Amino acid sequence: MLNTPDLLRLITTVFIAVTCVVIGDTAGKLLTVGGVDPIIVAWSRFLLAALMLLPFSGLTSRELPALLNWRVLLRAACIVCGICSILTALRSEPIANVFGAFFVGPLVSYILAILFLGERPSMQRSLLLATGFAGVMLVVKPGFGSSVGMIFALAAGTFYGAYLVMTRTLAGSFRPRFLLISQLLIGAVVLMPFGLRSDFPVPDMPLLALLLISAVGSAVGNYLLVMASRKAEASLIAPLVYSQLISATGLGIVVFGDWPDLVSLAGLLLIAVSGLGSLLLHQRAGKARLAKMDA
Repeated sequence: MLNTPDLLRLITTVFIAVTCVVIGDTAGKLLTVGGVDPIIVAWSRFLLAALMLLPFSGLTSRELPALLNWRVLLRAACIVCGICSILTALRSEPIANVFGAFFVGPLVSYILAILFLGERPSMQRSLLLATGFAGVMLVVKPGFGSSVGMIFALAAGTFYGAYLVMTRTLAGSFRPRFLLISQLLIGAVVLMPFGLRSDFPVPDMPLLALLLISAVGSAVGNYLLVMASRKAEASLIAPLVYSQLISATGLGIVVFGDWPDLVSLAGLLLIAVSGLGSLLLHQRAGKARLAKMDA
């Protein structure tokens, strides 16, 4: 269990990481709203991030065959589909609402972990996830103003939930930096035929700047999350990621003037409560383990 200073450093690191991701997605939204195809934005993000992080990945020739491992490929496919879906959703929906719907991912991960990994979460965690899911439904408003964009946001969260489970199954077999660079390289290769289409926009300085911000924000954010994951358990990192909603709401207001309506705001608050509750539950469980060891 982390002491208070270490926990505060971890919280700060994760918040910076998720804010970088939101900055990248804000640039992606500016591109898609400006008429750039979301698939082209996704491809450029994977390509530029792969080029930037490859020198720091520690990738060796002996690891190259692992890039064709079916589990590594499936994990990369999940994140590729998730990124393409969320960029498509951002083209027409407010950032905060998209990230609210995106947080269906923890519920998907929860269900898949029970079905395929044999995990048995506590009743308290189940109730917190149910609270988070209720918040997602308030943001999405199924049947009451739901849109195609929000369906893509839900799809992004579903793919991300599957990605989390695949990451969990591979964590003991591959290095964290290998898993990060593998998804970037595979994504860049898979999306290349779509990214190099004839309708690729003519490069100019604003376009290149936004593409670079999109890629750098995503790359730095994911790299910081990998580093944070080396210092703490995934069960502690996961609820901290909910702080992404703060960044998403703030940037949505500042950049696009998108204020959440009252129903969406209530949903975002429920999702935040779910994340905070999960964090407190993790800390309490850690204290109980320490007390048991000292007894």
